[in-house]
Amino acid sequence: MKNSVSEQSFYIESEEDDEEKLYDKDENGNNSDSSYYSEDDKDDENRQQSKAGVNPSWPQSYRQSIDLYGSVPSPSINFLGPPSLSQLSSSFLSSTLIRRHTPEILPSLSKPLIIPEPEKTKEKGSSRYQLLSPTLSRKSSLRKAVLDKRASVANEISTTRQSTFGQAVINGMNVLCGVGILSTPYAVREGGWFGLSVLLIFAVLSFYTGILLRRCLDSQPGLETYPDIGQAAFGTTGRICISIILYVELYACCVEYIILEGDNLASLFPNAHLNLGVIELDSHHLFALIITIAVLPTVWLRDLSILSYISAGGVIASILVVACLFWIGLVDEVGIHSKGTTLNLSTLPVAIGLYGFCYSGHAVFPNIYSSMEEPSQYPSVLLASFGICTVMYASAATMGYTMFGESTQSQFTLNMPQNLVASKIAVWTTVVNPFTKYALTISPVAMSLEELIPSRHAKSRTYSILIRTALVISTLVVGLSIPFFGLVSALIGSLLTMLVTLILPCACYLSILGEKLNSLQRAMCVFVIGVGVAASGLGTFSALSKIIERLR
Repeated sequence: MKNSVSEQSFYIESEEDDEEKLYDKDENGNNSDSSYYSEDDKDDENRQQSKAGVNPSWPQSYRQSIDLYGSVPSPSINFLGPPSLSQLSSSFLSSTLIRRHTPEILPSLSKPLIIPEPEKTKEKGSSRYQLLSPTLSRKSSLRKAVLDKRASVANEISTTRQSTFGQAVINGMNVLCGVGILSTPYAVREGGWFGLSVLLIFAVLSFYTGILLRRCLDSQPGLETYPDIGQAAFGTTGRICISIILYVELYACCVEYIILEGDNLASLFPNAHLNLGVIELDSHHLFALIITIAVLPTVWLRDLSILSYISAGGVIASILVVACLFWIGLVDEVGIHSKGTTLNLSTLPVAIGLYGFCYSGHAVFPNIYSSMEEPSQYPSVLLASFGICTVMYASAATMGYTMFGESTQSQFTLNMPQNLVASKIAVWTTVVNPFTKYALTISPVAMSLEELIPSRHAKSRTYSILIRTALVISTLVVGLSIPFFGLVSALIGSLLTMLVTLILPCACYLSILGEKLNSLQRAMCVFVIGVGVAASGLGTFSALSKIIERLR
């Protein structure tokens, strides 16, 4: 009777206490079993790190934040799984302001907790366990149960996070089908009809560099993200430089959201203004300020998984806006008013930047590949994503430019007649979609800065709130200082997207696999880098020149 009571009291203790008792000392006060387990676990971790070739340097939150930004989480984890699994999923999908070290915790759960032994070893070891005292037997059984439970949870997490072909295509389209589609008719106006060939060229080259990213990931075990590739290619310096470029691109997209919201709301309510005595705000400045205040609380959220579901409607929103454009042109009989020009050499570099901005999804492609259930389907996923999005871009560009001609504005929603129902649907869809994406886009930047907080203040929520608030306010200031949506898009596409999409994938590929490549592969990489450098130089110079000219 006493034995049964003691057993019950032993098994109802917390798992943490159980693990401490199991791993500290045995019955004779020796800690050989604990040291053996710790040494083995540490060696296993070191082996994994050495195999990966990637040290846990800054930024460590990249995988977690970009997974949240660029993919749709599986509802089976959040809503249908057991409570313990839901909590683990929530911790992975949340950009918490307090527990900033989730990215370091979860990878440790995903690796094997115990190395499976061969059957013969287990048989030989069975007699040794039979000779142990009842207390040690219970401890061994409990240790095995605890580890098996944790391993089972970890395995379930990794399994449920495996995306199917359809999910991967949707995630890829969700990344590519952004606000850039609104500027495609303006890009045709700037570059002429011949400029559409640039769109197709960028689509082909971007698809090719997306494949190169996969080959870089497969070159070494443990590579999962774009910064990992940068570190494998150029060391810690490469990791940091690539991370900074990716974060600056995300930050610039948030600036674009502020400009976009102000432009479209001002078109709906052109007479809105606010007089504060000394300061008078017109409709554009007023709505930019209102939108900034509205999105600020969403940036403070600890769990952004709900927003990630809503933002997944970005694909539907893009399709709906393009459908409204066609409806206005064909059904509402706005009609075709312009044949357009064939080629505009003077403004073609601006069009190059705008077309490049349409394919700024490479920061997320390594994450999509790493989470796929069938990695061999990755080329098909890229082909489907790029194909569908390119058709949408070309369709919107063609219809928008033929409808509005040389009067086409930087966002075709600003050209739509405001009295039509389809126009109102398109404009409000354009307004709502960036509102849901703003917090997801700025969170990776915020989390990377939060990693730089001194360890003694790491758990302070105040610092995180201050960082996120400062980022949001700064995007408002930049957006109001350079309120030119089309030119800012062209600058981002030329300066940042060309680096992320064309130049860096080829440079990393040559650095990692250079000795194994044949002459044709090297020549192709050099060609793509040349195209990227030329497009980046021309586009950046042209966009900056026009921005400076507008600011004077």
